[in-house]
Amino acid sequence: MVDATNTRPIEDEVVRDFRTAMSYGQYLNLDQLLGAQQPVSEPEHHDELLFIIQHQAAELWLKLVLHELRTACEHLAGDRLQPALKGLARVKHIQHTLTEQWSVLATLTPTEFAQFRGFLGRSSGFQSYQYRAVEFILGNKNAEMLEVFRHDERAHALLSGLLGRPSIYDEFLRHLSRCGYPIPAPLLERDISRAHTYAPELVPVFRQIYESAEENWEAYEACEELVDLEENFQFWRFRHLKTVERTIGFKRGTGGSSGVPFLRDALDLTFFPELYAVRTEITR
Repeated sequence: MVDATNTRPIEDEVVRDFRTAMSYGQYLNLDQLLGAQQPVSEPEHHDELLFIIQHQAAELWLKLVLHELRTACEHLAGDRLQPALKGLARVKHIQHTLTEQWSVLATLTPTEFAQFRGFLGRSSGFQSYQYRAVEFILGNKNAEMLEVFRHDERAHALLSGLLGRPSIYDEFLRHLSRCGYPIPAPLLERDISRAHTYAPELVPVFRQIYESAEENWEAYEACEELVDLEENFQFWRFRHLKTVERTIGFKRGTGGSSGVPFLRDALDLTFFPELYAVRTEITR
């Protein structure tokens, strides 16, 4: 029965004294977290808080994506495929959340954004080092990008480190090789500081896996997980593009890019091209 006062009594066992116990706010560092939103517009514009929280939330999710992808790479290097796939499954859910977040930012009208955009100076999402780190660990490396982060020792060190480490695709191909699949030697010995580019000689290997899926189930499952990962990344890129187009049209980016055309070019970038190319070759 509902209490006539429309209140729920607090149970006696609920902890009330936090003089010696750690509280929820302390565990999450909420004072620091909730104090990190510092609008710079003068006078402060109402909608700038939305803009800040949108991007800060994305950075938190990107931190978790990096955490999961780095661990997945370690699992692949140790031929622990199932834990690696478990990590990728979590990343896919995070990707869905990141993509859906754009719908919140899309409520920011061009007029509203124009009233505080000028206060952003040269800051831009292009400078998100965690986003670039995700691109690097997925295999789309670009050493030129490091110059953008020359001013930030921590970011530069992170990206430099990932530039010299195998991507998740490199680790997957090495894993397949150790499992007896005929991965071409040049792909196993390539310069891992450069972006992976389409290797047609790899397509027959994946065709074998796909056309005999039951005999190659673990490899087959892993291939499809990677395709999901790339597809989700492209959905994010596209939603980013359309949100920017909706909000600022074809203005140049605050960081100096051409804006929408620059974002559109990113849709042509790929992580695992052979996993798409093989679909044209499959006959059974």
